[in-house]
Parts: sequence; C-alpha cells; structure tokens
Amino acid sequence: MSAEATIRNHILENFLFTDDQSALSSEDSFLEKGILDSTGILEMIYFLEETFGIKISDEEMIPENLDSVKSIISFLGRKT
Repeated sequence: MSAEATIRNHILENFLFTDDQSALSSEDSFLEKGILDSTGILEMIYFLEETFGIKISDEEMIPENLDSVKSIISFLGRKT
C-alpha cells in the first residue's frame, strides 16, 4: 500500500469513520473541513512517526506540513 493510501485510510477510518474513499480529497484541509482538531493533529503526528519511522519536531508541526493528505505526502518526501 502506498504512503498516500495508508494515510488516507487512517484518516477515513479513525476521524471520518467511513471506508468511502470519496469522503476525502487529497487536497482537503483537515482544519478548514473540521476533520482534525488539535488533538487529532497530535494523534496524526504519532501515527506518522510510528508508521513511517520519522521524528517530527515542534518546528515541523505546522499546517503547511500536516493539513492535508497532499501536504503530508510532500512533507514525508522531504523527511525521508
């Protein structure tokens, strides 16, 4: 499974409680759409660190890196 599919499925299952792939676009802003709140962002960071074996610093915890599936994929590309 690709990194994008892994992330999308995690968000769909754990935050949107659906397996309907059309419920989430890769460009959807988690904050603007109310998909993740601050606690959800922290859960997402933990998931990314565990799943992809990375460490996300406090300075990297910004919307530009973590506010959509697309931004997370770009961020992972820079981290690995």
